[in-house]
Amino acid sequence: MKTANNITFIDTLDKINGGNWPKHVEAKNPFEQYAFLTALEKSQSVSSKQGWIPHHLISTDACDIKAIMPMYLKSHSWGEYVFDWDWAEVFRQHGVEYYPKLVATTPFTPVTSNKILSQALQLNELIPQLTQHCLTENIHSWHILYIDKISTVLPDDVYQRNTVQFHWFNRDYQDFQHFLASFTSRKRKNTQKERASIKQQGIKIRQRKGAQITSQELDFFYLVYQLTYLKRGHQPHLSFEFFQQIVETMSDNILLNIASVDDEDVACALFFYDNSQLYGRYWGCTKPYKNLHFELCYYQGIEFCIANKLQRFNPGTQGEHKIQRGFEPILTYSYHWIKHQPFRAAIKDFCKQEQRHMQQYLQQCQQALPFKCTD
Repeated sequence: MKTANNITFIDTLDKINGGNWPKHVEAKNPFEQYAFLTALEKSQSVSSKQGWIPHHLISTDACDIKAIMPMYLKSHSWGEYVFDWDWAEVFRQHGVEYYPKLVATTPFTPVTSNKILSQALQLNELIPQLTQHCLTENIHSWHILYIDKISTVLPDDVYQRNTVQFHWFNRDYQDFQHFLASFTSRKRKNTQKERASIKQQGIKIRQRKGAQITSQELDFFYLVYQLTYLKRGHQPHLSFEFFQQIVETMSDNILLNIASVDDEDVACALFFYDNSQLYGRYWGCTKPYKNLHFELCYYQGIEFCIANKLQRFNPGTQGEHKIQRGFEPILTYSYHWIKHQPFRAAIKDFCKQEQRHMQQYLQQCQQALPFKCTD
């Protein structure tokens, strides 16, 4: 279906020639690549059954595609990491429909990016079209999650939300010890003690880049990936077929850390990486070991960044325990429009209060960093 200004919404990326994808878009991270996004669809990890219906925005000119914004119609709020469950509950209590909603994000992937896969189009140009599309198609809201901060003035009915993540930054460290030298003595000793406990428990760790991952190792990874969700009473978001596909099609972007004891594999952590960043994504274990999560998911990742001269390590959402291990707080941004006018004032007020709270929380986290004070 088409709206004004050559904006089209499509229900599958198969309608775009994958061989021409680099012409159409400028992927800034692995999660914006055609291989990643189509693997989500082909593996049925996103589908109507999962409550993630592809509804991608395509902007065209007379000759070609100018821009793509991956979007999904949602019947729930799972897998987004910018939580609006309370909003949905208030709507339900008042007998007002909250779903379906239209969400611009990479499913299950809270990584900040432009979201519009092109420099030819800016978000403020799309806002009127997105709003009109929702009104025309009876979609109750749109949400653009984990996007670069918008510097232009927003319309009165578009609201900004913030969350805090913790990222590691490479300040030209020569090795892990050079990084630890920036810590205060007490924090440095704590990290050294945590790392020493891995050897004391007889844990060995091996790294596998995409093409090196064997079928047995991938089987084990998916086993512990499932266990992580099942322990919380949830089903995993991503299918085994999804991981099979990306290991084959994105081998230059995937890193798997595997921990073993007495030649028995006990834990895995899977990462993505590009030329500048490492992204921690999935972790799981069969048995609990002291400090293994910190070693496998954080310290090994930091060492990989230093060795490969990557500038940033995004280990995922939440987790104040990351602060004392050298991960610094940053603000993330998302933008929201709600169709139901009677609730707009309350939601706008909520977002403003949340912004103030997140700013205060950011400052508190900065004060808890383990680094030595510098003038």
